[in-house]
Amino acid sequence: MPWNENGNPGPWGAPPPSGGKNDPERPERGGPAPRGPGRGPGGAPPDLNDLLRRVEAFLGGLTGGGGGGGQIPLRRLAPLAGGGLLALYVLAGIIVVGPREEAVVTTFGAWTRSYGPGIGYHLPLVERAQKLDVTTLRTQSVGGGTGEGDTLMLTGDENIVDLSFSVTWRVSSPGRFLFNISDPEATLSAVAESAMREVIGRSELDAIISRSRGQIQIEVASLMQRVLDSYGAGIIIDGVQISDANPPKEVVDAFRDVNNASQNAASLANQARGTAAQVRNQAIGYRSQVVREAAGEAARFNQVYAQYRLAPGVTRDRLYIETMERVLSKTNKVIIDSKGASAPIILPPDVFRPRAAAATSGAPATAIPALPQRVSGGAQ
Repeated sequence: MPWNENGNPGPWGAPPPSGGKNDPERPERGGPAPRGPGRGPGGAPPDLNDLLRRVEAFLGGLTGGGGGGGQIPLRRLAPLAGGGLLALYVLAGIIVVGPREEAVVTTFGAWTRSYGPGIGYHLPLVERAQKLDVTTLRTQSVGGGTGEGDTLMLTGDENIVDLSFSVTWRVSSPGRFLFNISDPEATLSAVAESAMREVIGRSELDAIISRSRGQIQIEVASLMQRVLDSYGAGIIIDGVQISDANPPKEVVDAFRDVNNASQNAASLANQARGTAAQVRNQAIGYRSQVVREAAGEAARFNQVYAQYRLAPGVTRDRLYIETMERVLSKTNKVIIDSKGASAPIILPPDVFRPRAAAATSGAPATAIPALPQRVSGGAQ
């Protein structure tokens, strides 16, 4: 316009003369006018086209373009940069879950879903993934601490037992484990101690120390599982192991004496029962043997009687011969033909000794001196 030309002062007058208030050569009057941020000489706003050209030239130098033909325009780099950022965002949401793990995904802090072993996905910056081992068995020890009386429990028979044990457990639901209870390990310890005190409170001291530990451990594990399920803790109890159960230190010596006496009494009672069973079995066996022998004798007598009815004389002779055979079979015998004998016959004493004694002394049982009479037989 004609009024904007430098030669024409315009309707608003001519520009201020040199040496005015903003004259750089008059520092005592304030010096040059300050420039605002991003302004050009004289306070004018910057040229945007010039800024874009400078940015393009800078990026072209970074990409290796020496001349105008090798440079990449900014409008072409922007989509590439945006695509790269989008790719990084997408890749950042991939979850790789191991074979022993489970991933819990939260959206703005709230549990929304879980992933098992494999590959899952969540939205970065919006969702968060946390992996947790769900297969490894963990052990929590209860009791055995340094506090006085922290392991003393009252039994059902109004005695006191000093007891410590451990709990083996694993995570069944990572989401419940992380978000339903604030301190899972402390909660597990409190539940374990409470369950053990309840079971010990209805058991006797002798059973706790000696014979019923296995049953107590099963009952405690079952009670703990029910309580934790009611809490929604996401924990599975694998087992409870009692590591130490003793009377209080003040009475442990006396209790051991009583326990030893009880064990000795039980041992002697077991031995007595064993001896009684042995004697009873022997008596039963003897009775059976006598009954069988009696039955056999009765059957034999019936057979002999039947033969006697058929031939009485023959049967009498047979019975006599069999009886003499049984009687004389175990004695030393000397048979002498007494025909024509006129003097007494004297036999040596070794003839009447038992066979075993005669064999030991070395004297033969059949040795008979010469007799004046004719002997038809010898010792047998």
